[in-house]
Amino acid sequence: MRVLKMTSVVTGALGVWLVAGQAWAQTPPAGGAAQTPPATPPATAAPAAQAPRPFPEGAKIAFISLQFVASTSEQGKTATARIQEFTKKKQAELGEKQKAVEALRSKLLQGGGVMSDQARAQMEKEVEKLGRELQFAQQDAQSEQQELTNELQNEFQTKLVPVIDAVAKERGLHAVLSAEELVWADTGLDLSAEIIKRLDAASKTPAAPAKK
Repeated sequence: MRVLKMTSVVTGALGVWLVAGQAWAQTPPAGGAAQTPPATPPATAAPAAQAPRPFPEGAKIAFISLQFVASTSEQGKTATARIQEFTKKKQAELGEKQKAVEALRSKLLQGGGVMSDQARAQMEKEVEKLGRELQFAQQDAQSEQQELTNELQNEFQTKLVPVIDAVAKERGLHAVLSAEELVWADTGLDLSAEIIKRLDAASKTPAAPAKK
């Protein structure tokens, strides 16, 4: 019996794709001060490459790092690029709306004292209106980003599961676990590199022509 608990694991592991898409959410609300972006952590030296351990003879259990597969495979890199492109577009759109709100608010603060009550009230309503539009735009962007992420996760899972299934059958495995949920395991049981290699090869294979 083949049991693959993939949906929740893949969704959690591919959360790395969401990191690039969260920057737009830092756009300050109307009237709020711009938030200081988080400091970039100092670069650390990459660990020295080590020769992979051989797969233990007779082993019936293996594991893969879905986060590593998602960030290293061509499929994962493509997904990351799509989210980054989406983020850049939304940042530009929300940035323009934020500028419009701040410009009108600045005009109100500077000239409100010499305006008539009617003119000042009208401008205050306009500031409030633009602020609401900005908030709705932020919410829409969040919904669109979640939809895109779900779409990419489903595409990734659809291509990943057959690869894992094939490798497991070839090696006669009883189970393939997620590295993100392991406490300890022999590193020789890690099939991440093999999964990435096959996943990339499968993505480059042209689809079979439709039967007439």
